[in-house]
Amino acid sequence: MDAADTAADADTAADADTAAEAAALTGEQQKIRHTLRDLLAERTGPEENHAATATPEGYDPELWARLSADLGLAGLALPAEYGGGGHGPAGLALACEETGRALAPSPLLATAVLAAPLIAALGTPAQRAELLPRLVDGSLTCALAVPGGSLALALGLTGDNTAEDWSGGGRAGGIQARAVAAGDADGSDGGGWRLYGEAGQVLDGHSADLLLVAAHTGGFARSRTLLFLVREREGGLPGLVRTRRNALDLTRPHATVELRDAEAELLGEEPADVLGALAATGRTAAVMLAAEAVGAAGAALDRAIAGLGPRARPGHRTAGALQAARSTLADLYVRVEAARSLTYCAAREPGPGPESGPLALAQALEALRATAGEGVRLHGGGSTGEREARLFYQRAASDELLFGPARRLRARAAERTGLFGEVAA
Repeated sequence: MDAADTAADADTAADADTAAEAAALTGEQQKIRHTLRDLLAERTGPEENHAATATPEGYDPELWARLSADLGLAGLALPAEYGGGGHGPAGLALACEETGRALAPSPLLATAVLAAPLIAALGTPAQRAELLPRLVDGSLTCALAVPGGSLALALGLTGDNTAEDWSGGGRAGGIQARAVAAGDADGSDGGGWRLYGEAGQVLDGHSADLLLVAAHTGGFARSRTLLFLVREREGGLPGLVRTRRNALDLTRPHATVELRDAEAELLGEEPADVLGALAATGRTAAVMLAAEAVGAAGAALDRAIAGLGPRARPGHRTAGALQAARSTLADLYVRVEAARSLTYCAAREPGPGPESGPLALAQALEALRATAGEGVRLHGGGSTGEREARLFYQRAASDELLFGPARRLRARAAERTGLFGEVAA
């Protein structure tokens, strides 16, 4: 059995899987997938993605305009009353799989996956009517800012977000919010809120038009976490400093956000179950991240198979080495397809935030890391294929740092489902 046979067998299996997957999709979903894949094939690639990440925005604004305004990606899961597609999590997961396959840098994760559900769940009718249509058409980008680098905990992915004062308890630490009465000496004639503190690893935090900031407020008796809207202004907002940081994965740009008595607006009204909304958003976001990872793993597997082709390294592999590589790729194929199945099962779960989302994310990240690692090994040091495989490995490592690690995602999923005892909050 030579490398060409290995590649042919893998291609046959992939074709069969694609046919089975297509049969499970509606005609509209298939159209979304094909249109999106064609556009991303035209506008993305290692060189194009690198150029996009070097822009001030960290992505290609023209591509984002086409993805959001023309294809409606930003509003796929939002209700039709705000201009959205109303496709729910399954439709958005489909889009995320394709953007993950291309490793396309875009505000989709920060805006549509993290911010939009929180605005829809907690915003006042006026806030939803103002903000959600602008999210749908791509004219407004958002970022979720939480204190310290505790994004995974704030979203309830790696622990109970009600068990710790991650937003900043007491009089110091985290991000503090204070109410300002109308007519106070600081110039707030209309009252409102002021925020003080710092948030790290804010995805798209350097360029987003609107920040959703989690902050602590109240004394001991009324200690609570709330979400606030911090709106960028032309010429800058006094008290707001945003600094773009180096990222392991350049397609996941993030920033440090400093708030020094910055003006803010409360998202929604009190009382509000902010922690519950964050946890529900986190479980859905885990599905979208898993879909991205599955798409990336599928692309990495395709490249690993190409690395076995006779033109890649002719005469460099013995029959035994080829057989071992073939067996490894078959195992990886099973892992990727298992992760894909689990991801779409989670996407179709009813209720606020799928319980199996974190488990799907853990499975998908491990599949991506293993597949990309094998691609690095098969292509060999210094080759173009190896450099491309490393980009996929960096995506897996970056997402584990931001939202994992996988073992904690699994542990939290087990706690919530009561696999080893009582069901957690």
